[in-house]
Amino acid sequence: MQTSPVPLIEARNLSVTFPVRGGLFGKPVGAVQAVQQVSIAIHRGETLGLVGESGCGKSTLGRALLRLVEPTAGEVYFKGKNLLTCGASEMRALRRKMQPIFQDPYAALNPRMCIRDVLQEPLRIHQLCTTRAAMQQRLRQLLDYVQLPMSVLDKYPHEFSGGQRQRICIARALAVEPEFIVCDEAVSALDVSVQAQVINLLMDLQRDLGLTYLFITHDMKVVEFMAQRIAVMYLGNIVETAPAAAVYAEPQHPYTQALL
Repeated sequence: MQTSPVPLIEARNLSVTFPVRGGLFGKPVGAVQAVQQVSIAIHRGETLGLVGESGCGKSTLGRALLRLVEPTAGEVYFKGKNLLTCGASEMRALRRKMQPIFQDPYAALNPRMCIRDVLQEPLRIHQLCTTRAAMQQRLRQLLDYVQLPMSVLDKYPHEFSGGQRQRICIARALAVEPEFIVCDEAVSALDVSVQAQVINLLMDLQRDLGLTYLFITHDMKVVEFMAQRIAVMYLGNIVETAPAAAVYAEPQHPYTQALL
């Protein structure tokens, strides 16, 4: 796959620190450095796999790139724009181009909203469909993307399997026509056979829509199939970044060797 020489999204010396509170009044008594001075770049059309064991800071880094978690220090650039200098209205417009897909598809969906409302909500917020006919056409297109029938629109999340719910989450992420998607353990809660279906779907969508992924996982077999490059994270730091084939053939860092 051809990638642009200019990164679509880039983090420079990014750090995220969470205060630890204690005592009767919840005063700060310490801090946890979840992400420490991380610099990564992801090019248009690329999948960067971010791997590491639970608690190493992978999800925090992904959320910091989207500003779902506020970084403590550093910079995040999306298409050359520093996201950390953007106000609320500017970030709202930019969020159209950056979307997350979370690990637990049931927790990510409002159980009181039918699937029609789940998919219509982002379209209404960003005013992307101004007529009923346009809305219906867009809903049909989104369900076609994720290979689900129109009959799902009037059902609720509890009526679907885990794989179907994750397809609905993918459709919701695609609704606002994003360019960059953070897949945060997007297949780890699914059965192995369903994992393969969802991974193939994500790869097909990347090819057809020109998407760029940060694919966060602890499963080295999944990321080998999915990513062109791999970044290995350990205790809040990126300890190795290389093409996927190189990481599997000749891992340089002892932690990467241990993961494999």
